[in-house]
Amino acid sequence: MSKIEKKTKKDIVKMLLNQNISLDNENDLIDLLIDNSIAVDVDKLDKEKATWKDKLADKITNIVGSWEFIIIFSLFIITWMILNVFLIKKIDPYPFILLNLLLSCISALQAPIIMMSQNRESKKDSLRSKNDYKTDLKSELILEELHDQLDLIIKNQKEILKQTKGKIK
Repeated sequence: MSKIEKKTKKDIVKMLLNQNISLDNENDLIDLLIDNSIAVDVDKLDKEKATWKDKLADKITNIVGSWEFIIIFSLFIITWMILNVFLIKKIDPYPFILLNLLLSCISALQAPIIMMSQNRESKKDSLRSKNDYKTDLKSELILEELHDQLDLIIKNQKEILKQTKGKIK
């Protein structure tokens, strides 16, 4: 390989590991890649960094995004309407202005909470993507090195075969 390719590999490895490496030998770089883990458990990292607000937003999103919530809330709305249509003393008569106000307030609070949770999920997906890229890059560099070593082995085998054929004749 030329000096340019080695320099490029070294730069890629530096970028990959986010640290300064002053190794002259390409094999040392490959060994460093093999020995050091690049993959990160994004879920574990996220749980460690999550604040109580993040956890609360995730719990609310999980509850609000469930079929149980939809069914219970639908039953609540239907019950509210039935009670206010058929009760003698109506708290919220038809067109259910109080119910509309309640639903608007709930929606106004739910939307930002769900967006906070979704933004955190988006950041986790981005970290997973970067993690996959680093892992793929590491695998590519290691496979390239193995390919080079395999080519060298094949070349050496051919040389040995030529030398042994010459001695047998």
